[in-house]
Formats: sequence, C-alpha cells, structure tokens
Amino acid sequence: MMSLSSNVPVKLLQTLSENYGNSVSSEDLVAYVAGVAAHPEYTSRFAHDLSTPGLRIPITASYDMFSAVASISRTVVWLHTFGERMVDPEHGRPAQPPRLPVERRPAIPKAGAISQVPEDMPDLIDYDAGKQHLLVGHGFIENVTPEMWAYDVSGKQVLLQWFSYRKRKRERPIIGDRRRPSALGDIQPDHWLPEYTTELLNVLNVLGLLLDLEPQQAELLERVCSGPLISAKDLPVSHVADHVSEPKQLKKDRSTAPLFA
Repeated sequence: MMSLSSNVPVKLLQTLSENYGNSVSSEDLVAYVAGVAAHPEYTSRFAHDLSTPGLRIPITASYDMFSAVASISRTVVWLHTFGERMVDPEHGRPAQPPRLPVERRPAIPKAGAISQVPEDMPDLIDYDAGKQHLLVGHGFIENVTPEMWAYDVSGKQVLLQWFSYRKRKRERPIIGDRRRPSALGDIQPDHWLPEYTTELLNVLNVLGLLLDLEPQQAELLERVCSGPLISAKDLPVSHVADHVSEPKQLKKDRSTAPLFA
C-alpha cells in the first residue's frame, strides 16, 4: 500500500511545521484536507472556483485550528477508506468496516432478501421514501434515509454509481471515437453475489456516518475561512508554489486568501 508521505512534498510539511511551531505529518495534512473539502459546504462555498480543475484548500494560520480540523477529519479518512486508514480503536475507529449505531443501521429483513437466482439478477435500484427502503431488484434494505439515497460526489449519486457496475446490464454507450471496451468486460456474474450485499451495507453505513460529520465540518470550514490564513507567498515550496492559487470567493472576502491546489 502506498505511503501517504510519498504524495506530500517534504518541504511543504517543513514549511507548515515552521509556521505552526509544531510538527506536521503527512497524515495530519491529508486529514486536514479531507476535513476542509470533503463535504457539501466546501463545494457550495467555492462552486465558482471549482469550475476550474484543481483542488484549492484554505490553510489556517492557527495550529490549534489546524489540529481541530485534522482531529475530526481522521474519522473522515477512516470512513472514506472503509476502516483501513487512520485506524484508532481508542477513538472509535477500529480496523473494520464502519458501522452506524444499531438503531440506525441499514439492514435486510427476511422479507427483503436480495435473490441470488440468475433470473432475478437486479437491473434497477430505487428508493421508497415513505418506508425508507432502498429497493434492489425484488429485495430491499431498511433504515436508509433520504440523505443516504441522495448522497452525491461531484454530481454523481453514489448509490446509483455503485449499482451501475453490479447490475444485470452494464453496457456503456460509446461516445465519439473512444475505443470500444474490451470483451473481458462481458465476463461477469450472472447473479447477485453475497459480497455485493456486504459491500452495499458497508457503503450505506459510511454514507450515514459521513452525513453525521457534515455539520461539524461546515462549522470548522467557516472558522478556518474567517480566521487568519497562511498566504501563498508564505509557501515558497518546490512543487507547491507552482500550484498555489487564490479562490475568487475568498478574494472577495479577504485581501490575503491563500489556497494551494
């Protein structure tokens, strides 16, 4: 598995550590970025800037603020990796797929069992808001909130996207001169696999837990953006300075608003 440090310029960590007067690790920075950007308030606040490719992150000048964001955001990374990264059992992050509290946990009752018979292979996933059921073929999963169903990333509804790679018909239209998919793509299960059900339950639990964190992330983002920030000119770091930019929205609000992409 690739080390987090291999993707983070050492000089950037050194510069941040010098600015804060405290050591900043690769995991600290990855957690901070996830905490600032991985929620709807970030995409809403910086929608105009995000129309241009490249992720832009406001860097707080306060080490206490940096630590507060990184602390909660270790849970975000743990969730995004389905319990494989940022593991810390003492802080509620065991090395296993995350789970919502029992009373809120999505589950498949006996009547909702998803058939594994080939002729019942589902080709449609839908949602019953009244019953809070996720409908999968002839089966269903209960305890699925409307927010879980609607959860999207970059405009793509997560559950629909996940299902599109596991349903009966997985054809993709050929657009323009794009090369036709390999025939190997036609080799796929002819029935719903048990591991599909396990994966789907894992995804639903993660979505529910991510939704729980969004209000805290939004509050922290507001505090970061309204507080002192490290300016781009204070990050003269190789491989970072070339990609430093300022979002127009923050420029409107502050005279020195740094981000790096």
